[in-house]
Amino acid sequence: MTHRIQFTAPGGPEVLQWVEADLPDPGPGEARLRHTAIGVNYIDVYHRSGAYPVPLPAVPGFEAAGVVEALGPGVTGLAVGQRVAYVDGPTGAYSEARNHPADRLVPLPASLSDEVAAALLFKGLTAHMLVRRVWRAGAEPWVLVHAAAGGVGLILTRWLAHEGGRVIGVVGSEEKATAVRAEGAEAVVVVPRGAAYDQLAAEVRRITGGRGVGTVFDSVGRDTFEASLDSLAPFGLLASFGRSSGPVPPVNSEELGRRGSLAFQRPSIIGHIAKADPAILRADIAEVFAAQTQGIIRAHIHGTLPLREAAQAHALLESRATRGALVLLP
Repeated sequence: MTHRIQFTAPGGPEVLQWVEADLPDPGPGEARLRHTAIGVNYIDVYHRSGAYPVPLPAVPGFEAAGVVEALGPGVTGLAVGQRVAYVDGPTGAYSEARNHPADRLVPLPASLSDEVAAALLFKGLTAHMLVRRVWRAGAEPWVLVHAAAGGVGLILTRWLAHEGGRVIGVVGSEEKATAVRAEGAEAVVVVPRGAAYDQLAAEVRRITGGRGVGTVFDSVGRDTFEASLDSLAPFGLLASFGRSSGPVPPVNSEELGRRGSLAFQRPSIIGHIAKADPAILRADIAEVFAAQTQGIIRAHIHGTLPLREAAQAHALLESRATRGALVLLP
């Protein structure tokens, strides 16, 4: 028997329940892991709330580190007792132990703790996707990053700055502004929680000498959509990769043209990971690990909580009070 966090209906953090469950032996191509650290990501909130519906009952979580306890038939390249991590589906990471496809597991280097791995993989791969596959670095160096003090935002800010991006971070407090500047942001705009973003574009244009930014990385969604578009330079790109405030309105191509021949993209880390060849995924993860080791990026852990307190972790994440990642410990 093992324990896990489960919900049987969508709703607020209170729907997350600590339950006991059976865990069968790993099947063909699977490995059984004893989790040591579990990453909390905003997509877990989307699943729990029903914004991204999943079959019920459901166990949240895409990201965890752990130790291999058993191998199913046909599994090679792994050993019992080996430290590994994963960052993809199916969901189910909010558990003490689970079976997972063995070919999606990544060995952890000795230099990386389990907690750092659980804070880094999903968020680091998201930043990797945005920097390597979305950002048009040669078009315009100014970049606007929303939620810049969040788990993805801090990593993304530091990585962009390392690559020559001139980052303007958007945060909710002066304390968060200090953290974002420390990661290399050239400028920071504070928009307190609950305030409107109606002055953001004007401030962005003041900072950039009237031109605007070449790229906006927006994980907020509905509340920031208009301000993001208004912050772009001609032929700029709005990369909307999250919706913490709700979904963005329908995108009108004629309106994009009128605003300055703009482009809109909806990069999805889940789609990117799911469709990646295992060898490509491991190469991307290796680059993220190397960037962490070299100091190009840094995993920031806001705090750790026991797994059974996952509801509190979700409430903290949705409060916008966190700076960096939350990690659950079984």
